[in-house]
Amino acid sequence: MYLWVFVATRGSTIDTMARLSYKEQVQRVREDAIVEAVNRLLASKGYDSMTVDEVAAEAGMAKASVYKHFASKEELAGAAMVRALDRALAFVDELRSHPDVAALDQLKAVARWAMQSQLDGEMPSLPSQNSSLTASLQANDEYMDRLISLSNKLSIWITQAQTSAQINASLPAEMILYILFARACDPVVGMLKASGQYTNEQILEWVTTSTFEGLGARPQ
Repeated sequence: MYLWVFVATRGSTIDTMARLSYKEQVQRVREDAIVEAVNRLLASKGYDSMTVDEVAAEAGMAKASVYKHFASKEELAGAAMVRALDRALAFVDELRSHPDVAALDQLKAVARWAMQSQLDGEMPSLPSQNSSLTASLQANDEYMDRLISLSNKLSIWITQAQTSAQINASLPAEMILYILFARACDPVVGMLKASGQYTNEQILEWVTTSTFEGLGARPQ
């Protein structure tokens, strides 16, 4: 399934590039290189530690070239988040093509995908408390459109899972949605990986199980 997402996204990009002029293609390639560099730095260092100088060095271009495409550090983070949401939406849309799968299993798959992306160093890490970054993201139409779309699609599964008693119906659906989003930046995932004692599959299984079933002892 991960391969399908990559191929579908790449195919769409190739089609788009074919319709652009040479100058526009060069600009797109440079922007993609910058966003990919930002994504790697946000995943490894986080927003507060990342600098525009590091972005330029990671992308292999001058700092002035970065500013030709993105006016600020906040815009760089926004572009990386748009890219991450595009990947998430592609994954969710693939899951939606299998309506016979239970809503709870769909939500578990999304949580595992988010954590796998973090383990693979592909998930940007942004601070929850940063007024300038928050304002920039809220003013970013591409980011907000994708965030709302993803939230709406996940909310359908949440409602179905609660209605069918797969998830506690007394919990606010909004809270469940936030818990799912939190898996994309869950520090437990990174700490378990950093310990070097566990495989990625163990980490994914344990955190997914504790997310949906809690920490109580399981019946033997």
